[in-house]
Amino acid sequence: MSTNEAATAQVPDILLNVNGIEVIYNHVILVLKGVSLCVPQGRIVALLGANGAGKTTTLRAVSNLLRAERGDVTKGSIDYRGERIEKLTPADLVKRGVVQVMEGRHCFAHLTIEENLLTGAYTRSLSRGDLNAELEKVYQYFPRLKQRRGSQAGYTSGGEQQMTAIGRALMANPTMILLDEPSMGLAPQIVEEIFEIVRDLNVRERVSFLLAEQNTNIALRYADYGYILENGRVMMDGRASELAQNEDVKEFYLGVSSGERKSFRDTKFYRRRKRWLA
Repeated sequence: MSTNEAATAQVPDILLNVNGIEVIYNHVILVLKGVSLCVPQGRIVALLGANGAGKTTTLRAVSNLLRAERGDVTKGSIDYRGERIEKLTPADLVKRGVVQVMEGRHCFAHLTIEENLLTGAYTRSLSRGDLNAELEKVYQYFPRLKQRRGSQAGYTSGGEQQMTAIGRALMANPTMILLDEPSMGLAPQIVEEIFEIVRDLNVRERVSFLLAEQNTNIALRYADYGYILENGRVMMDGRASELAQNEDVKEFYLGVSSGERKSFRDTKFYRRRKRWLA
């Protein structure tokens, strides 16, 4: 095998390819401005940035949930397994293996945890035996949910609701999960637990993840690759380990600076410069 062939063999297949998309809300508000990214098969890719940077809009563009928010992809393309998916319905995407876990731990509050999980398998034609087997697989990853399986979801903790939302997505037998702000409002210990489960699902089930996260520190610890969004643009991307060592990322997203503390005036200038790194 030649050197080029060997290098090519080491590159994983591209599962999702987002190419230069623009998103407009209400036919007026331009939110995404030429965002491009890709998710290789079997990888965890993080979308990073402050609140309002465009992370959630990017996920909704992929899952085709924008129209519920009066948004549209007006330029660019989105390919999943080499197929253009902008015109597909969210239900069609779920059948193809793309499932989104929404920000805010959306569960059916009046249903039990187990009933919530069962709704995730609605698009699959499973026998009762197969359905029980899928439930048990979810409970292996989330043993706490098995203990609370009969509890109404609305009366469980935030961490348990987030686990329920991820478990429900897993019941759909996904190839890729779009995970929006999994750490929001949760205690650090619970956040660590959830990210450990995400990594476990990635390794054992080969589920690919595109996750939007404000907690840059933990996201870069678990992701393979990262994209930093600012004002609707990708300003920087790279391997997670490299981004974690980048001085701009350390100062403005990890809260770590290797130099002297800057004055407010210097910081404003530095932030302005940082926006044009790309």
